Amino acid sequence: MIEEIKKVELELKEHLSNLRSKEDLENFRNTFLVKKGKIQQLFDRMRELPKEEKPLIGKLLNELRSFAENEFKELSEKIHHLQKKETKIDLTLPGRVDYIGHRHPIYQTMERMVQIFVDLGFNVAEGPDIEDEYHNFDALNFPPDHPARDMQDTFFIKSEKKLLLRTHTSPVQIRVMHSMKPPIRYIMPGRVYRNEAISARSLAEFHQIEGLYINYNVTFAELKGTMIEFSRRMFGENLRFRFRPSFFPFTEPSAELDISCFLCNGKGCRVCKHTGWLEIAGCGMVHPNVLKAGGIDPEEFTGYAFGLGIERVAMLLTGIDDIRKFYENDLRVLFQF
Repeated sequence: MIEEIKKVELELKEHLSNLRSKEDLENFRNTFLVKKGKIQQLFDRMRELPKEEKPLIGKLLNELRSFAENEFKELSEKIHHLQKKETKIDLTLPGRVDYIGHRHPIYQTMERMVQIFVDLGFNVAEGPDIEDEYHNFDALNFPPDHPARDMQDTFFIKSEKKLLLRTHTSPVQIRVMHSMKPPIRYIMPGRVYRNEAISARSLAEFHQIEGLYINYNVTFAELKGTMIEFSRRMFGENLRFRFRPSFFPFTEPSAELDISCFLCNGKGCRVCKHTGWLEIAGCGMVHPNVLKAGGIDPEEFTGYAFGLGIERVAMLLTGIDDIRKFYENDLRVLFQF
């Protein structure tokens, strides 16, 4: 038995001297260290030995197994370290670019618009997306039979409580008027919802920024000055302006603001539909009924209000002609801005 142990020991040492790779290590382990390996086979034969020989043979086998396990462990660590060290970098591979996220073009546009109005002296107010019918329609002088109240235009949530997704950010104006006394000078940016068909020019969910200024003796001339100054800072100095009469339930008189197309300098192009003009905002003097609903005396105070669609402004600034591209998460589009 002792001769067989020495024979296995010599074979084991010969294997150890030839270990060069992970495959060699695995072959060595399968040959000597597993349950059916040569060392374990010698342990299994101890039951055949006389009782007086077992202590000596057991000692020799334990020493052999400890030697094999320690050598295997040291060589495994050495081979793994060498192979890791020898791993080469392929310098012909293209470099990897780390893409850093940035603000969506809609929010970039909104932040720019907000900052311009803040520089002009406006504060910022926000309100809930889920509104009641009073703040969204009644207080803003919408008559009971106005078509905007229909299910075709408004997303109602609970008809019994008259809850809905706000169709504009104007309800925030009512909330601001209820919470403070004039002078009031606020803008209201936010998301709005309308039950409209999805197309290249319209969505059922989009963004607006509205403004409100109420004080003693506010005039339409001040409104025009504010809108012209904003437009010049937003789109450029060399603009022409025109205010066209319009109608909104919450302002009287009301107007639409057009600017000369800054893309073609008013000569006519695809974006301005070859008219040379771009419609950018609706505005007007706050209706007396709206002032009353906000708890403000229309005999003492006057004010103006305006509203702009942020997606429309973003389309003009970026040249994107389909509003849906802002929300398709196409990185080829978004990374341009």
